[in-house]
Amino acid sequence: MKLATDNISKSIKEYCKLLSLPVVADCYETEAENAVKTKSSYQEYLYKVLQNQIIVRMDNSINAKIKKAKFPFIKTIEEFDFSFQPSIDEKLIRELANLNFLSHAKNIIFVGPPGVGKTHLSVAIGIKVAKARKRVLFFTAEELINQLISAELSKKLPTYIDSLSRIDLLIIDELGYLEIGKHAASLFFKLISKRYEKTSTIVTTNKPFDEWGDIFGDEVVAAAILDRLLHHSYPFLIQGKSYRVKELFDKKQK
Repeated sequence: MKLATDNISKSIKEYCKLLSLPVVADCYETEAENAVKTKSSYQEYLYKVLQNQIIVRMDNSINAKIKKAKFPFIKTIEEFDFSFQPSIDEKLIRELANLNFLSHAKNIIFVGPPGVGKTHLSVAIGIKVAKARKRVLFFTAEELINQLISAELSKKLPTYIDSLSRIDLLIIDELGYLEIGKHAASLFFKLISKRYEKTSTIVTTNKPFDEWGDIFGDEVVAAAILDRLLHHSYPFLIQGKSYRVKELFDKKQK
Protein backbone atom coordinates (compact mmCIF):
# COMPACT_ATOMS: atom_id res chain seq x y z
CA MET A 1 0.00 0.00 0.00
CA LYS A 2 1.49 3.33 -1.10
CA LEU A 3 1.81 6.09 1.44
CA ALA A 4 0.14 9.40 0.69
CA THR A 5 2.52 12.18 -0.30
CA ASP A 6 1.58 14.20 2.79
CA ASN A 7 2.31 11.23 5.05
CA ILE A 8 5.67 10.65 3.38
CA SER A 9 6.59 14.29 3.79
CA LYS A 10 5.57 14.25 7.43
CA SER A 11 7.55 11.06 8.10
CA ILE A 12 10.66 12.39 6.37
CA LYS A 13 10.60 15.53 8.51
CA GLU A 14 10.13 13.43 11.66
CA TYR A 15 13.04 11.16 10.70
CA CYS A 16 15.23 14.18 9.97
CA LYS A 17 14.37 15.57 13.39
CA LEU A 18 15.28 12.27 15.07
CA LEU A 19 18.57 12.14 13.16
CA SER A 20 19.34 15.84 13.75
CA LEU A 21 19.29 16.67 10.04
CA PRO A 22 17.36 19.98 9.91
CA VAL A 23 18.94 21.12 6.63
CA VAL A 24 17.92 17.89 4.91
CA ALA A 25 14.35 18.46 6.11
CA ASP A 26 14.39 21.96 4.66
CA CYS A 27 16.00 21.21 1.30
CA TYR A 28 15.04 17.66 0.23
CA GLU A 29 11.90 18.73 -1.66
CA THR A 30 13.64 21.54 -3.54
CA GLU A 31 16.55 19.26 -4.40
CA ALA A 32 14.09 16.60 -5.58
CA GLU A 33 12.51 19.11 -7.98
CA ASN A 34 15.97 20.10 -9.24
CA ALA A 35 16.88 16.45 -9.68
CA VAL A 36 13.82 15.88 -11.85
CA LYS A 37 14.65 18.93 -14.00
CA THR A 38 18.30 17.95 -14.44
CA LYS A 39 17.56 14.22 -14.67
CA SER A 40 20.00 13.53 -11.84
CA SER A 41 20.49 10.00 -10.56
CA TYR A 42 19.32 8.90 -7.12
CA GLN A 43 22.92 8.95 -5.94
CA GLU A 44 23.46 12.50 -7.22
CA TYR A 45 20.27 13.63 -5.49
CA LEU A 46 21.27 12.03 -2.18
CA TYR A 47 24.77 13.49 -2.47
CA LYS A 48 23.40 17.00 -2.99
CA VAL A 49 21.01 16.77 -0.03
CA LEU A 50 23.69 15.46 2.32
CA GLN A 51 26.20 18.02 1.03
CA ASN A 52 23.85 20.85 2.06
CA GLN A 53 23.68 19.43 5.58
CA ILE A 54 27.45 18.97 5.83
CA ILE A 55 28.17 22.54 4.69
CA VAL A 56 25.95 24.01 7.39
CA ARG A 57 27.25 21.64 10.05
CA MET A 58 30.86 22.50 9.18
CA ASP A 59 30.06 26.21 9.35
CA ASN A 60 28.45 25.73 12.76
CA SER A 61 31.47 23.74 13.93
CA ILE A 62 33.85 26.48 12.80
CA ASN A 63 31.74 29.20 14.44
CA ALA A 64 31.69 27.20 17.67
CA LYS A 65 35.48 26.85 17.64
CA ILE A 66 35.95 30.58 16.97
CA LYS A 67 33.61 31.40 19.84
CA LYS A 68 35.33 28.92 22.17
CA ALA A 69 38.75 30.41 21.32
CA LYS A 70 37.70 33.70 22.99
CA PHE A 71 39.42 36.00 20.53
CA PRO A 72 39.22 39.67 21.58
CA PHE A 73 38.15 40.54 18.01
CA ILE A 74 37.97 38.97 14.56
CA LYS A 75 40.78 39.93 12.19
CA THR A 76 42.13 38.26 9.04
CA ILE A 77 45.48 38.13 7.25
CA GLU A 78 43.84 39.89 4.30
CA GLU A 79 43.00 42.91 6.50
CA PHE A 80 46.60 43.39 7.62
CA ASP A 81 48.44 46.30 6.01
CA PHE A 82 51.89 44.85 5.34
CA SER A 83 52.92 48.01 3.49
CA PHE A 84 52.69 49.91 6.80
CA GLN A 85 54.93 47.34 8.53
CA PRO A 86 57.67 46.48 5.98
CA SER A 87 59.80 44.83 8.68
CA ILE A 88 57.34 41.88 8.71
CA ASP A 89 58.07 39.05 6.26
CA GLU A 90 54.70 38.96 4.46
CA LYS A 91 55.60 35.84 2.47
CA LEU A 92 56.43 33.91 5.65
CA ILE A 93 53.23 35.06 7.38
CA ARG A 94 51.17 33.80 4.44
CA GLU A 95 53.07 30.50 4.49
CA LEU A 96 52.34 30.15 8.21
CA ALA A 97 48.66 30.78 7.44
CA ASN A 98 48.73 27.42 5.61
CA LEU A 99 49.17 25.94 9.11
CA ASN A 100 51.99 23.52 8.31
CA PHE A 101 53.75 24.75 11.45
CA LEU A 102 51.11 22.97 13.56
CA SER A 103 52.10 19.52 12.35
CA HIS A 104 55.70 20.23 13.40
CA ALA A 105 54.69 21.77 16.77
CA LYS A 106 56.51 25.00 15.93
CA ASN A 107 55.89 28.27 17.74
CA ILE A 108 55.47 31.85 16.54
CA ILE A 109 56.73 34.80 18.56
CA PHE A 110 55.86 38.40 17.71
CA VAL A 111 58.14 40.94 19.40
CA GLY A 112 57.58 44.66 19.07
CA PRO A 113 56.22 47.86 20.62
CA PRO A 114 52.48 48.39 21.21
CA GLY A 115 50.23 48.93 18.21
CA VAL A 116 52.35 47.31 15.47
CA GLY A 117 49.89 44.50 14.73
CA LYS A 118 51.16 41.64 16.90
CA THR A 119 47.72 40.74 18.25
CA HIS A 120 46.08 41.20 14.84
CA LEU A 121 48.43 38.66 13.27
CA SER A 122 48.10 36.18 16.13
CA VAL A 123 44.29 36.34 15.95
CA ALA A 124 44.32 36.07 12.15
CA ILE A 125 46.39 32.89 12.30
CA GLY A 126 44.16 31.63 15.12
CA ILE A 127 41.09 32.17 12.93
CA LYS A 128 42.75 30.05 10.22
CA VAL A 129 43.31 27.30 12.79
CA ALA A 130 39.67 27.41 13.89
CA LYS A 131 38.51 27.27 10.26
CA ALA A 132 40.63 24.14 9.88
CA ARG A 133 38.45 22.75 12.71
CA LYS A 134 41.37 22.54 15.12
CA ARG A 135 41.36 23.70 18.73
CA VAL A 136 42.66 27.16 19.57
CA LEU A 137 42.55 29.27 22.73
CA PHE A 138 43.43 32.93 23.22
CA PHE A 139 44.62 34.39 26.54
CA THR A 140 46.33 37.56 27.60
CA ALA A 141 49.37 36.62 29.70
CA GLU A 142 47.63 38.05 32.75
CA GLU A 143 44.49 35.96 32.16
CA LEU A 144 46.54 32.81 31.69
CA ILE A 145 48.60 33.36 34.84
CA ASN A 146 45.42 33.98 36.85
CA GLN A 147 43.91 30.76 35.49
CA LEU A 148 47.02 28.77 36.39
CA ILE A 149 47.07 30.20 39.94
CA SER A 150 43.34 29.49 40.33
CA ALA A 151 43.83 25.90 39.15
CA GLU A 152 46.66 25.42 41.64
CA LEU A 153 44.60 26.78 44.53
CA SER A 154 41.75 24.41 43.65
CA LYS A 155 44.25 21.53 43.37
CA LYS A 156 43.47 21.09 39.68
CA LEU A 157 46.74 22.37 38.21
CA PRO A 158 47.96 19.08 36.63
CA THR A 159 44.55 18.51 35.04
CA TYR A 160 44.34 22.09 33.78
CA ILE A 161 47.85 22.08 32.32
CA ASP A 162 47.14 18.71 30.72
CA SER A 163 43.99 20.11 29.08
CA LEU A 164 45.90 23.14 27.74
CA SER A 165 48.69 20.92 26.45
CA ARG A 166 46.21 19.27 24.07
CA ILE A 167 45.10 22.54 22.48
CA ASP A 168 46.43 22.66 18.90
CA LEU A 169 47.28 26.36 19.16
CA LEU A 170 47.58 28.38 22.35
CA ILE A 171 47.88 32.15 21.89
CA ILE A 172 49.44 34.12 24.76
CA ASP A 173 49.07 37.85 24.20
CA GLU A 174 50.74 40.85 25.86
CA LEU A 175 53.54 39.01 27.66
CA GLY A 176 55.74 41.60 29.34
CA TYR A 177 53.18 44.32 30.02
CA LEU A 178 52.98 43.17 33.63
CA GLU A 179 55.67 41.53 35.75
CA ILE A 180 55.08 37.90 36.74
CA GLY A 181 56.13 36.74 40.19
CA LYS A 182 58.60 33.88 40.61
CA HIS A 183 55.95 31.38 41.69
CA ALA A 184 53.63 32.28 38.81
CA ALA A 185 56.63 32.05 36.49
CA SER A 186 57.20 28.46 37.62
CA LEU A 187 53.57 27.61 36.74
CA PHE A 188 54.01 29.24 33.33
CA PHE A 189 57.19 27.20 32.82
CA LYS A 190 55.31 23.97 33.62
CA LEU A 191 52.75 24.77 30.93
CA ILE A 192 55.34 25.64 28.28
CA SER A 193 57.32 22.50 29.13
CA LYS A 194 54.20 20.34 28.82
CA ARG A 195 53.45 21.75 25.35
CA TYR A 196 57.10 21.63 24.20
CA GLU A 197 57.50 19.73 20.90
CA LYS A 198 53.88 18.54 21.10
CA THR A 199 51.71 21.53 20.20
CA SER A 200 52.16 25.07 18.91
CA THR A 201 52.11 28.36 20.81
CA ILE A 202 51.95 31.97 19.64
CA VAL A 203 53.36 34.60 22.00
CA THR A 204 53.15 38.36 21.53
CA THR A 205 55.43 40.52 23.65
CA ASN A 206 56.68 44.09 23.89
CA LYS A 207 59.94 42.96 25.53
CA PRO A 208 63.08 41.82 23.66
CA PHE A 209 64.30 38.38 24.68
CA ASP A 210 67.18 39.72 26.78
CA GLU A 211 64.64 41.43 29.07
CA TRP A 212 62.50 38.36 29.76
CA GLY A 213 64.33 37.89 33.06
CA ASP A 214 62.64 41.10 34.20
CA ILE A 215 59.22 39.74 33.20
CA PHE A 216 59.54 36.54 35.18
CA GLY A 217 61.71 37.87 38.00
CA ASP A 218 64.15 35.01 37.49
CA GLU A 219 66.84 34.81 34.80
CA VAL A 220 67.09 31.01 35.04
CA VAL A 221 63.35 30.39 34.61
CA ALA A 222 63.16 32.99 31.84
CA ALA A 223 66.03 31.29 30.00
CA ALA A 224 64.34 27.89 30.36
CA ILE A 225 61.04 29.25 29.01
CA LEU A 226 62.78 30.99 26.11
CA ASP A 227 64.78 27.87 25.31
CA ARG A 228 61.61 25.82 24.83
CA LEU A 229 59.69 28.52 22.95
CA LEU A 230 62.52 29.42 20.59
CA HIS A 231 63.86 25.93 19.87
CA HIS A 232 61.31 25.30 17.11
CA SER A 233 59.96 28.74 16.27
CA TYR A 234 59.41 31.60 13.87
CA PRO A 235 60.41 34.81 15.69
CA PHE A 236 59.26 38.13 14.21
CA LEU A 237 61.03 41.27 15.45
CA ILE A 238 58.69 44.06 14.38
CA GLN A 239 60.21 47.53 14.05
CA GLY A 240 57.43 49.84 13.03
CA LYS A 241 54.93 52.56 13.82
CA SER A 242 51.68 52.10 15.70
CA TYR A 243 48.53 51.42 13.68
CA ARG A 244 46.53 53.13 16.40
CA VAL A 245 48.50 56.36 15.98
CA LYS A 246 48.09 56.06 12.20
CA GLU A 247 44.31 55.61 12.52
CA LEU A 248 44.08 58.58 14.90
CA PHE A 249 46.10 60.73 12.51
CA ASP A 250 43.96 59.62 9.53
CA LYS A 251 40.79 60.60 11.39
CA LYS A 252 42.16 64.05 12.16
CA GLN A 253 43.07 64.51 8.51
CA LYS A 254 39.48 63.85 7.39
